[in-house]
Amino acid sequence: MAGARRFRFAMQEHHAASPADWREKARRAESTGFSALYLPDHFSGQPGPIAALMAAADATTTLRIGSLVFDNDYRHPVVLAKEAATLDLLSGGRLDFGLGAGWLTSDYEKSGIQLDNAGIRIERMEEGLKVIKGLWAGGDFSFSGKHYTVTGLEGSPLPLQKPHPPILLGGGGRKMLTIAGREADIVNVNYDLREGRVNKKLVRTGMAEATAEKLGWIREAAGERFEDLELSITIFVATVTDDRESLAEGMAAGLGMEPADVMAIPHFLIGTIDQIADDLRSRREQYGFSYVIVPGEFAEAFAPVVEKLSGT
Repeated sequence: MAGARRFRFAMQEHHAASPADWREKARRAESTGFSALYLPDHFSGQPGPIAALMAAADATTTLRIGSLVFDNDYRHPVVLAKEAATLDLLSGGRLDFGLGAGWLTSDYEKSGIQLDNAGIRIERMEEGLKVIKGLWAGGDFSFSGKHYTVTGLEGSPLPLQKPHPPILLGGGGRKMLTIAGREADIVNVNYDLREGRVNKKLVRTGMAEATAEKLGWIREAAGERFEDLELSITIFVATVTDDRESLAEGMAAGLGMEPADVMAIPHFLIGTIDQIADDLRSRREQYGFSYVIVPGEFAEAFAPVVEKLSGT
């Protein structure tokens, strides 16, 4: 499409076997052309994102670091504003700040953190973002909302990036994507996560027709600022193969779809390096996705795609 953004790629990691392993993952991401390393925010076996992102930044020189995404319910926004600003400051201005309303039911059940309905969680996250941005603006900040009250607090330290680190918001439901369209710098299009767990129903919310509808919601909410947004997509299957038809057939049978539907899901990339590159170009043309986020376990096989498309 005319004026399309250049491609860039991020790696989303979930595991750190040792300090040396974690540093090597970050260095490898940087050396193979990934622009950023992201971590999710769950209570499973992954490392804690704040400490791990700082370690990744220390091990590299240009690699951006980011959350995909911090769960607003797990940290008071005053605390998160301070921690994220510190990350940005100490990394030399390399933080992408992702924030979400929380979705994984098992996190809440196992931790004992109260799981409110999605509407309340999203409302609370939107207030939390206002608090964080207010504290990052400098000077005394006060806020009185339904969920948070802040009185005459000066945010310190301030982030290095001005006016603030790039804000990444996303999701697959209309409420979240509407807020993202209004407030974010990077909008990440995901499945509709209201189920609270991964299942076949969730995967169907990432099909091509549903994705087109999500872009419509973002465009409507963003208005004139839509062209300034960077649109990203998280890839959940990235398989380099010479026989993508057979793989798509097997996946289709398990998901209750047609193989063509599987091949069209923007969260799946299946085929040779050239076929995957062509699919990404087509999806940028169709949806505007220029920022592609790949799970760490696929990163090595996917590196030739990164080399081929980054900056084009």
